[in-house]
Amino acid sequence: MSGARLAPGRTAFLDRDGTINAGAAAGKYIVAADEVRLLPGAAEAIRLLNRHPAKVVVVTNQRGIALGRMSEGNLAAVNARLLELLAAAGARLDAILHCPHESGECDCRKPGPGMFERAGREVPGVALAGAAMVGDAAIDVEAGNRLGLTTVRLGPSAPGDPAADYEAADLLAAVRWLSGLS
Repeated sequence: MSGARLAPGRTAFLDRDGTINAGAAAGKYIVAADEVRLLPGAAEAIRLLNRHPAKVVVVTNQRGIALGRMSEGNLAAVNARLLELLAAAGARLDAILHCPHESGECDCRKPGPGMFERAGREVPGVALAGAAMVGDAAIDVEAGNRLGLTTVRLGPSAPGDPAADYEAADLLAAVRWLSGLS
C-alpha cells in the first residue's frame, strides 16, 4: 500500500479503554462484561488492520486490579466480551496484554516497555521494529515514543503532552492514516 506508515506484516499496538471500547468515567473501571461497548468505527478499524495485514495487540494498564476494584477474573470476562463483539463484526485481536500493577511497581505498566517486549517474546509474528502504538492518552504516546514506534494519539493532546506522529479523531481515522488510506 503506497504511503503506508505501518508496513504490511508489522504490529499495531492498541490501547483498550477509550480506543477500542468506551472508557469508564474518571476514577472508575470497566469491571463487568456487560459494560463493554465498542466505540464507533473500532471494529471496522481492526478489520482493516487484519486485512492490511498487521498483527493487532492490545496493551492496557489495569490498575483497578492493584486497587482491589476488580479481579483478574473480571478482566478476563471483560476481554472475552471484547473479543466476542469484535468477532461478531468480523475483526480479531492477536493478543491482549495487561499490567495489573500500581504505578512504580513494575516495568510493564505503560509507559514502560514490559508489555511490548512480552508481546515480542510470546505472540508469534510480533516485533517492535516498524510497529505503531495507538491510544487516547499521553501515556500511550510516551510508551510508543520511548520504543521508537510510530505513534497516533486519539483526540487532541494537551499542553505538555508528548508529541505523537499523528492525531486522529478515532481509531478508524488512525488506522486509515497508518495504512496509507487517507
